[in-house]
Amino acid sequence: MKKSIFTLLLSGISFLGFSQEKEAESSKFTFSGYIDSYYMLNFNNPTNRSNLGVAGNERAFDQKSNQFSLGLVQTKFGYATKTSDVVVDLTFGPNADLGQYGNVIGPLGAGKATTALAIKQAYFNWKPSDKWTFTVGQFGTHIGYEVIDAPVNYNYSLSNLFNNGPFYHIGAKANYAFSAKSALMLGIVNNVDNLNDNNSSKGFIGQFFFAPKEGWNVYINGITSNESAPLASGKDDSGSYNLLDLTTSYQISPKYLIGLNAAYGSQTGDFQGGGNVGNSKTWGGVALYSNYAFTDHFSLGGRYEVFDNTSGARALRGINTAGETVGTDVSSFTLTATFTTAEGHLLIKPELRTDSFKTAQFVDGDGKSQKSQATFGTVFIYKF
Repeated sequence: MKKSIFTLLLSGISFLGFSQEKEAESSKFTFSGYIDSYYMLNFNNPTNRSNLGVAGNERAFDQKSNQFSLGLVQTKFGYATKTSDVVVDLTFGPNADLGQYGNVIGPLGAGKATTALAIKQAYFNWKPSDKWTFTVGQFGTHIGYEVIDAPVNYNYSLSNLFNNGPFYHIGAKANYAFSAKSALMLGIVNNVDNLNDNNSSKGFIGQFFFAPKEGWNVYINGITSNESAPLASGKDDSGSYNLLDLTTSYQISPKYLIGLNAAYGSQTGDFQGGGNVGNSKTWGGVALYSNYAFTDHFSLGGRYEVFDNTSGARALRGINTAGETVGTDVSSFTLTATFTTAEGHLLIKPELRTDSFKTAQFVDGDGKSQKSQATFGTVFIYKF
């Protein structure tokens, strides 16, 4: 009898060990991240050592000039099983604060410390089948060609299309893969780039992906949302925020990639308290990308972009002759070289960028107004 019980106990232990071993085989924990820093030289030699211009909105992350600057520190955790996965993407540093600026007001209110500012992404995916994926949490936007993560983009300095579009969303979305060459995503989210919704309305996001041929990917993205601040009565204003975005890339050869990002947006109402009551304003632009890998350790890429914000809808503005902040448009060219070393972990990126505006945007070291700005910097990115 004791022998039978002992045998049964051993069998149970063996079964539990086998189950845990099988579970371990079907699950995976990952840890990754990066750090980046840069030195930027501004040829206008501004006295405030800033690339932001007079209106204070010319650049998103590479804001400092004529000094060494820290960008962002990322720590990304992932855990995946056969039917689900979770991502916790925490970032720290100046660019992290700028990227998650809408999370600064946490549960304790304005001016109080909040750990929410460190959350770049925190979401889980559930995959009940090979075709369906459901996502809930805070996730990076589907809009645009570029992302916040410096190692993923070819150019370090971000485009105006990215700077003036959404960064992230909090909500839920569902993705259905018709095949390996086409998929549809639909979702419902809070307002743009904010931890807490500013009104009771919700936004709707969507993306249609298709691959016409091998190496060619096309994404048609959209978002529509009421971003207006509530009226004095407590009801939501009837404002709207709409953005349609096209992102596509084509791998012409193993060494040569071209890409395009085009977007058109409009908004009405009191946009997040911005005072746009009763007016309809639009913005839009096009960015062209070209990257060529000469070797495994050296590549060269360029981006040419035009961005129109003459209606003053978005943050990118200029200064008119009367000293007023007004809408503007800009054409920009960025040329970036990438040297890859340290077994692929270290990226060194010398980069030249020029911006030419319709209105005065900068003041040089002699106090003269300038419509253009040129910067040259060297960026260091270590990824792991």
